[in-house]
Formats: sequence, C-alpha cells, structure tokens
Amino acid sequence: MRASMISAAMVAALVGYGSTIALVLAAASAVGATAAQTASWVLAICLAKALGSAVLSTWNRVPVVLAWSTPGAALIAATTGISMAEAVGAFIFAGALIAATALIRPLGRAVSAIPDGIAAAMLAGVLLPFCLKGMVAAKAAPALVLPMVAVFLIVRLVNPAVAVLAALGLGLALAFGTGAAVWPALALPAPAPLLIWPEVSLPVLIGLGLPLYLVTMASQNLPGFATMRAHGFAPPVARALGVTGGISALSALFGAHTVNMAAITAAICMGEDVHPDRDQRWKVGLAYAGVWVLLGLFSPAILSLLAALPGEVMGALVALALLAPLMGALTGGFTPPETRFAATLTLAVTGAGVAAFGIGAAFWGLVAGLMVWGLDRAKTRLGAGR
Repeated sequence: MRASMISAAMVAALVGYGSTIALVLAAASAVGATAAQTASWVLAICLAKALGSAVLSTWNRVPVVLAWSTPGAALIAATTGISMAEAVGAFIFAGALIAATALIRPLGRAVSAIPDGIAAAMLAGVLLPFCLKGMVAAKAAPALVLPMVAVFLIVRLVNPAVAVLAALGLGLALAFGTGAAVWPALALPAPAPLLIWPEVSLPVLIGLGLPLYLVTMASQNLPGFATMRAHGFAPPVARALGVTGGISALSALFGAHTVNMAAITAAICMGEDVHPDRDQRWKVGLAYAGVWVLLGLFSPAILSLLAALPGEVMGALVALALLAPLMGALTGGFTPPETRFAATLTLAVTGAGVAAFGIGAAFWGLVAGLMVWGLDRAKTRLGAGR
C-alpha cells in the first residue's frame, strides 16, 4: 500500500476524531452515560466506522469513508430527560430506518418529500444553541478560549479541514501548560465493550430516533454520496445505506449512535494525490479502517486526557466544530423562498429546545414547519383555482 494512502487515511481519521469527539462526549453526558458506557460508545463507533469502511470499499472497489453522525451527536446532546437505555433504543431504531430506506422505496420517497429547507432548518435549530455557548465559554475563560478561536480562524484560511484540530491542540497545550488542567495518570487501560440492553420508549423513538434518522440522511449521507460523485466515483447508495444502517443498529447495543457516509473527510481520501490510478484508490478505505481501529483501542487513554480539560475548552471546541455545519444548515434552510417562513418557525421551535409529551423539540420543530408549509401550499392552490 502506498504511503500516500496511509497518510491520507491518518489525516482524515484524525480530523474526524479530533474535531468532533467533544460533541460525542457531550451527547453521552446528556443521556446520563457512565464513564464505562461512554468508553464503550466511543470504542463501538470507532470499530463500526472501521468495519463499514473496509467492507464497502472492498465490496464496491471504490473508496468509501464513513463518519459518525456529527449533527446526530448534537441532537443527542440537546436532549434532556432520556436514559442511556432509552437512547440505545432510539439508536437502534434510527439504524433500522436507515437500512430500511435501502429496501423500502416508499420510505425513501417519504423522506425525500420533506422540503430541503425545512429539514435544514431543523438541523440549524439543533446546532445553533451549541454555537452560542461558545461565546459563554469565551467570557468564562478568555485566556484559554480566545487563543483557540484565533488559531481556528487563522488555520481555517489555509486548511479548513484541520482548523478545529489545531484549536484542540492549542487548547490542550494551554490547559495543561497553565495548570488549568491536571495530567491524568499515565495508563493504557484496555478498551471494554459494554452491552447496554435497550429500553423501548415510544416518545423517545419519535422525539430522538426519528430526527436522528432524518438529520443523518439529509446532512450526512446525501452530502457523502455527492462527494463521491464529485470525485468521479459512483456511490453504492443501496449497499451503503444497508451496511451503515445495519452496523449502526448492531453497534448501538454497545452505546454507539449512527455511522454514515463522510463528506469532508472523504474528500481527503479521494484525490489524485492519494493514488494516480483511480482503480486503486479503494484501498485507502482499508488504511482508514486500520486507523480507526487504533483510535478505538486507544480511546480510553484519549478520553481520560479530554476529561481533564476545563468545560470551557470542551464547550469552545464543540462550538467551533459546529460552525461550518450551522452555516450549511442555515444556507439550506433559507435558500428556497417558498419554505422560508416554515423554515423560520422550524428553527425557532427546534432551537427553543422545549419538549412536549416526552418528545424532543426537533420533532416538534419539524411538525410545525410541515404544518405551515402545508397551509402555504393550500393557500397557493386555492388562489390558483379562483
């Protein structure tokens, strides 16, 4: 295997891990995961990404790179009053829906019937509160957070993909260098997968599982397929949905949320600099899988390091990591003029974070937007019929 493949795989995996691991930890905290369950979550999702990338790349002879659902993690982190067992039930439900989309055409048509603007606005409503918390973190610990923001903005001009990773590196240096964080005991504990029996709760399935499925499909899988097409590869849509959905449902038993097609990190693995022969580039998926196995095995040590950081550093990292997805969601939400008002209501209801009847705000934001969109369409049709 060429050295360029290994280096591209390493960069893609480290960017994916380092830029959003803080968000995964926030998601685990929101559902009350214990330290052991959090470690199992990270291990399981790393191995799920490795297995899916290796299987799909080998099966289709094209470079398939998987990621964990970043907006999905934000959605989970925004929930309240949900237990880890109930979250696992929602994760399994979301994975099953993704796999079913590959097999049941009416389900795929139903998802595609949701206007892009409303779906994007729901995602924006999930992400916005986390980005706003970045300012709170900067006010609480300016000496730690403001240099991280400065590095992020500078590196972003050169290489946006590694900007959050650079901010993380500086945050680690500042926190431990100034004594704001204390080095954990040097140890390499063995990773321990922990089976978590799911608890089925209809409100949680509707309020978390269904939105998790929708944001994963709309903001991760579809851009991932588009990235492959942009690089001249035919995406194996049905196989990818079936494999990622099935693996997500299985790894959920160990705490992991959904895995899906990657977009930004996938682009790192598909260019001519990876391999001049297009027919050989699929092998980068194997190198990528190997890196994720290592990240999973070393995750207990990495998590102990991150756990020592001040909350302001972690909050700032989450905010910085979500700025680009928020920009994309806001652009998608307010570009179509016919759904702008519906998208605005969706954003407001979702961003408020208020649950009703045990069902999370993301679902109600989607319902509110669809209702307004339906009323607007009815008015248009009545006007046209006169």
